[in-house]
Amino acid sequence: MMLQKLSGLEEFTNLEELVLDNNMIGDATEFPKLKSLHTLTMNKNNLTNLDHLLDSLEKCFPSLTYLSLLGNIACPNQLSCLDKDEEDYKRYRNYVLYRLPKLKFLDSSPVKSSELAEAKRVGPFMKVIKLDENELEKANVTDKEGTDKSKYSPLPSSQRDTTDHLGSYGKSKYVYYGRHSEGNRFIRNNDL
Repeated sequence: MMLQKLSGLEEFTNLEELVLDNNMIGDATEFPKLKSLHTLTMNKNNLTNLDHLLDSLEKCFPSLTYLSLLGNIACPNQLSCLDKDEEDYKRYRNYVLYRLPKLKFLDSSPVKSSELAEAKRVGPFMKVIKLDENELEKANVTDKEGTDKSKYSPLPSSQRDTTDHLGSYGKSKYVYYGRHSEGNRFIRNNDL
């Protein structure tokens, strides 16, 4: 039998370690408030919303120092998701350590002081925001002329005419040696 709810655990007020691996714990699961709990493993469950989970863990388990979430969608690693890589996991790890700075162990490795310092510095910017299907359709709007009017674009709103460009193509006759910068060899005086 796989657990989906944790009702009844609130009676164990002195519980320090809880292993919930290989269950059906999901985003809707409500966690009981256990002040003494310091170790929680929820590997291979159905956790997808990392922010909601971290909010619950902060509120319900104030003494938490050991956490493992491997095998959940909320924990992006190469073993559980083929489309995730090491950078996704580092982003996740920085964000979790930023939100839960008391952790001494996360997933499969101990937390180093250098990691905590880095998480404190970059953690607020590591939050991954996912658009649902409806928001994505609303964001990708095409006008009558067929141009993309997406509000999620890294390009500036005013764009130049594509026929009006200052680029050039050709082979350089000069070879630069010594202290002259290679990066500036294509800059002309009128461009300065």
